Amino acid sequence: MFRRYLVPFEPDQLPERETDFLIVGSGIAGLYTALQAVAYGRVSLLTKRKVEDSNTGQAQGGIAAALDRGDSPSLHLQDTLKAGAGLNDVTAVEVLVSEGPTRVEELIRMGTQFDTIEGELALTREGAHSRRRILHASGDATGEEIRRSLWEQCRQHEQIELFENTQVIDVLRDKAGHCAGLLVWNADLGLHIHRAKLTVLATGGNGQLYKLSTNPEVTTGDGIAAAFRAGASVMDLEFVQFHPTALTLEGRPPFLISEAVRGEGGKLRNSQGERFMPRYHELAELAPRDVVALAIWKEMAETGAPSVFLDVSHMSEEEFSGRFPWIFRTCRSYGIAVPEAPIPVAPAAHYLMGGVRTDLWGGTDIPRLYVCGEAACNGVHGANRLASNSLLEGLVFGARIIEGGLRWLESSPQREIDHGPWGKQSLFDRLPDGENPRAADRVAYSVQQIMWEKVGLWRSAESLTEALADLGSIDEREAVRGTVTRAMEAANMHLLGRLTARAALLRNESRGGHYRVDYPERCDTWLRHILLSC
Repeated sequence: MFRRYLVPFEPDQLPERETDFLIVGSGIAGLYTALQAVAYGRVSLLTKRKVEDSNTGQAQGGIAAALDRGDSPSLHLQDTLKAGAGLNDVTAVEVLVSEGPTRVEELIRMGTQFDTIEGELALTREGAHSRRRILHASGDATGEEIRRSLWEQCRQHEQIELFENTQVIDVLRDKAGHCAGLLVWNADLGLHIHRAKLTVLATGGNGQLYKLSTNPEVTTGDGIAAAFRAGASVMDLEFVQFHPTALTLEGRPPFLISEAVRGEGGKLRNSQGERFMPRYHELAELAPRDVVALAIWKEMAETGAPSVFLDVSHMSEEEFSGRFPWIFRTCRSYGIAVPEAPIPVAPAAHYLMGGVRTDLWGGTDIPRLYVCGEAACNGVHGANRLASNSLLEGLVFGARIIEGGLRWLESSPQREIDHGPWGKQSLFDRLPDGENPRAADRVAYSVQQIMWEKVGLWRSAESLTEALADLGSIDEREAVRGTVTRAMEAANMHLLGRLTARAALLRNESRGGHYRVDYPERCDTWLRHILLSC
């Protein structure tokens, strides 16, 4: 049984705020959407921690767009469809690749400093791209540069008000069934209602469902879970992209080693020093991410090694540190003398192709509720996202939300919130009080262990059935003994873990980011999407 709300509340007893556009998330999707919205009204921008805490700031490789004279949107479309393993929505991909160049050019006008060579954009190539079309900034700090420039633009608008340390609890609906805003928790204001004419969730993915992840700690799927509880459908949750090359050392958290390192000639070798990718795919190290991740996993299983190695010895120290300064500094701080020494790497959870089902304008099953970025799923990525399409998606579909949602500004949602009887609707019977802060951590850690071991890169009916049983045995109500934010995160992770395992068990084939050892081949019967709803 899925609960409608996380905590009990009485709307007429809570403080309220009100705005035109309520946008949650301070990554590229949230910031860019805020900049598009401010031309039409007041914007409240909410973020769970600080404005700089998002997946966008972690994005190293770059942003893909067909800007080179030897490239075209049609070639970009073909590459995206090929990587997506037959499950892309072609119309969504057409929107992405055709509108993408204009949005990237707008970023440049906003002050984003992409790397150049002799005055021309320095374009690189990544896995499954047929052309060099990846723009990057400061070598391997593209996401942070984009985030910086967008936030600088946001700060110039008095009508954009930022609320940091603000956790989304639940989506609120009025008596007409429309989204009326959000129930949120703020460290200073406590539990309160934030009303809006139009609400946008740009809360990112759910990478923290897994023990090993390249995602920051904030990516616990809060927006996806809240939308699901409110009645929105979720789609394609079984398709989880595991990045092939996360720096792997015992006692250290995974650190993303950009696909661009392989795009610049890095070679993968197993523990015996053998280059192995040519045995798995004609594109070798530049094969789609799901292919490379599975190949690495197989090599590790066959050799019993905890990692494979990324050989970058073809580059000089000056070349490597100049092109990948962040990776260079991190490797050296870990005691790895790159580029002379190879980098130990292994797959880690990286990106969710699924999310809240949306149309091509970001709309959901719930009027006035929109979703964009990694939290959304309109089919643009199919079963496996093409490298560097994620930042582009946030721009293109964030802008389309405002274009498609302006009609809601003409009227406000009904004042009365439909919150129903409390006895059966809320997961917790009271707000978490922090009496045992580690209680929520234990719930979250249990979910991560189960998901990594049984709903990870290799899946089977047996492992997925066990995962559902194990997740069902977790007493998530223990999380109420933790702090508010962590308790909410743990509850959301538990919900999304069950939904992901259920979707993975339903799909009896292997495709893109979903690999079943008991159904290792693609099956045309499964050229369809799995939708889950309350």
